[in-house]
Amino acid sequence: MPIPLATRQRLPELMDQPGLDPAEHQRALAGLRRINAISRCSASLLAPIQALAAVRPGQRLRVLDLACGGGDTAIDLALAGQRRGLQLSVEGCDLNPEAVRIAAANAARRGAAVRFFQADALADPWPQGPDGADPEGYDVVLCSLFLHHLDDHDAEWLLALMARRARRLVLVNDLIRSPLGYALAWAGTRLLSRSPVVHTDGPLSVRGAFRLAEVAAMAERAGLAGARLRRCWPERYLLSWSRG
Repeated sequence: MPIPLATRQRLPELMDQPGLDPAEHQRALAGLRRINAISRCSASLLAPIQALAAVRPGQRLRVLDLACGGGDTAIDLALAGQRRGLQLSVEGCDLNPEAVRIAAANAARRGAAVRFFQADALADPWPQGPDGADPEGYDVVLCSLFLHHLDDHDAEWLLALMARRARRLVLVNDLIRSPLGYALAWAGTRLLSRSPVVHTDGPLSVRGAFRLAEVAAMAERAGLAGARLRRCWPERYLLSWSRG
């Protein structure tokens, strides 16, 4: 039976439910880590950060990953930036304290100097970082695979907050709602993870994702005029908006 994808359907995902067993949560995050590695989403996010660093040589860039989950994207960016000689200070925040704990453990295991803290990405004003630093002092604010978890109003509100708080650059990487995206999510989650949470949530995420035209219109309303939007593997998009 064909899956209806003409309209967005936000259905409850297991990962978002309170009381998820910590062991199952960690298992699901490990599966997502493998999927994201294959998807190369960190590489797509690094490219515009590297371009920003090139026009600001010698200046340290402060980067915040919103709703960071297990911290894989933030850790990948920090390590890749280090290999390329970029001066990055990377932080990540998540509302779930268990995700923050797992992210910090992952950073320690991989030898990445990334700081993680608990915070609500939709709060205004944003809380201070783990070192008490100015929450408006981030040069780059990004989120990966988070926007599709939100209802339309909150998704637009998040983009508006990112536009207000980022001093230089806003980046959003997420799924595209399409038949191809659904097929890739269904097959990829089963191929790359044994977690039933991932098997369930992957296809549901595509049903709750936006189409490119919807993202473009939402970004315009949120104050990200002139945002660039491009498709990237595997049936994802990268939204990039620079201030000034």
